[in-house]
Amino acid sequence: MTHPMTNDQLTQWDHDHFFHPSTHLGQFARREVGNRIITGAEGVHITDREGRRSLDAFAGLYCVNVGYGRREIADAIAEQAHELAYFHSYAGHGSEASITLSRMVAERAPEGMNHVYFGMSGSDANETNIKLVWYYNNILGRPEKKKIISRWRGYHGSGLMTGSLTGLSLFHNKFDLPLAQVVHTEAPYFYRRADRDMDEAAFSADCAAKLEALIAREGADTIAAFIGEPLLGTGGIVPPPAGYWEAIQAVLDKHDILLIVDEVVTGFGRLGSMMGSGHYGLKPDLLTIAKGLTSAYAPLSGSVVSDRMWKVLERGTDENGPLGHGWTYSAHPIGAAAGVANLKLIDSLDLVSNAGTVGAYLNKIMADALADHPNVGEVRGEGMLCAVELVKDRDDRVFFDSADKTSPRVVAAMLEKGVIARAMPQSDIIGFAPPLSLTRAQAEEIVAVTHAAVTEVLG
Repeated sequence: MTHPMTNDQLTQWDHDHFFHPSTHLGQFARREVGNRIITGAEGVHITDREGRRSLDAFAGLYCVNVGYGRREIADAIAEQAHELAYFHSYAGHGSEASITLSRMVAERAPEGMNHVYFGMSGSDANETNIKLVWYYNNILGRPEKKKIISRWRGYHGSGLMTGSLTGLSLFHNKFDLPLAQVVHTEAPYFYRRADRDMDEAAFSADCAAKLEALIAREGADTIAAFIGEPLLGTGGIVPPPAGYWEAIQAVLDKHDILLIVDEVVTGFGRLGSMMGSGHYGLKPDLLTIAKGLTSAYAPLSGSVVSDRMWKVLERGTDENGPLGHGWTYSAHPIGAAAGVANLKLIDSLDLVSNAGTVGAYLNKIMADALADHPNVGEVRGEGMLCAVELVKDRDDRVFFDSADKTSPRVVAAMLEKGVIARAMPQSDIIGFAPPLSLTRAQAEEIVAVTHAAVTEVLG
């Protein structure tokens, strides 16, 4: 069946030439699904060229933290472009914006993390992190200590190494991933635990025991690092169960395994704390930042390096010469200027606090609204993150068949009612990650539309 919106030139060009990410290419090329061309945005709303206005309850892709249409950031970008649109950051070069932003990030990072390498996306930041880990162990004379432990359902990017770290099959299928250096362990997904008699503390202990067993099988002398999001994002918006990070960090410390904390989703306020590391008591060796760093007004990411690692990197360059790593657009002045303006705005508008209070309100009223629905297994979240997990049978925890496309149908019904949510991959979960500027009234609108759509699709 041909989608009705296929007869204008821009749509024709879109279908003929634009390679969209994470898209069913065959259906798109055959016009079985339409496109949506976004023309404007303000606050928490976007508008398409047909004039349809939607409340964006996923902030783009968890990233427009300050909301749309912030002139302070747009003006900073324009001013930087007029003054210095680009110069590279190789061999000691920099810009006022990139140096200032480095300092601002260090002030917000966990204690003892004072050096920031800037890239363009969370994926390339995690590629940088893995290279630094390997370099670090080579300098320390441990050439066999190179494997990286990630978690099933974790998301860390879609490159070769980062797609391997990602524990979702969509990012592995037919790509010859994961690569051999990556091994996966249990996801801290309490709702989907195999043993339903376990409480959170017991489940956390079990996750740590499975990690310990994996290390024993692989050999601790072969494992360089463990990577994890403070809270699972794309894998289901799953907060860690009680005691999880304490138990995991104890295992890593015991075996001298570095900790990479991926804060691409949680960084700069989304949990109601400046960083997810502080929120959950994490002590990273490397920190991955992106999305909320600029609120997506310009592409920018960062790898924040602990002082412990930095000393070894310095030693490595003393022994081997300049560090052979860099991107053309590392610390791009326009991205850095956007970052400076964005972090100032987060502070001046007190958006971290708002994410905590309005986010808690969103989670509470969502849970209250859907508490009695027989197809809602769980409502969970933290800060300005919320998820609704849909099940075929709540009492026996029977899940829908993926072929039913249950959550995509609910999300489509929500879009018709003017709210954008996300059907999360590899499960029937409706995800919410609104801008941190969300109001209580807008939270109520999200919940009302969710309830109406779930009722419409599932009864």
